[in-house]
Amino acid sequence: MDGVMIAFYSMTGNVRRFIKGSNLEAQYELYEITEANKNDKISEPFVLVTSTYGFGGVPDPVESFLQVNHAGLLAVASSGNRNWGSNFAKAGEHIREQYRVPLLMKFELHGSEKDRESFKEKVGSFNESIGREEVQSH
Repeated sequence: MDGVMIAFYSMTGNVRRFIKGSNLEAQYELYEITEANKNDKISEPFVLVTSTYGFGGVPDPVESFLQVNHAGLLAVASSGNRNWGSNFAKAGEHIREQYRVPLLMKFELHGSEKDRESFKEKVGSFNESIGREEVQSH
């Protein structure tokens, strides 16, 4: 599959449910970041979806994955729990600042249907722009 890959990390299963509920498998290659593959190099450009841990932190496997693959990072979306107040889904903000990429969205836990539709639209616009770049390059 050409175009954007969706890389995701799910600490408690919420991000995995968000991805699966978005029915993205037909359009995008999905890459689940795990302890076993967190240091593997991927060659495709990707949108990252991650959970947030503790008081707004980026999960360690995601940090490791980005150390190896940050050049392909196009954008980030993050999950969290609104009970954490200003630290809600803060991992996405940290990644946005560190790697200077857009924060597509924050969503609570496994997201709502509206969140999943919004995510699909936003990823779709990245996929279209990548396709145009590939067609226009000589």
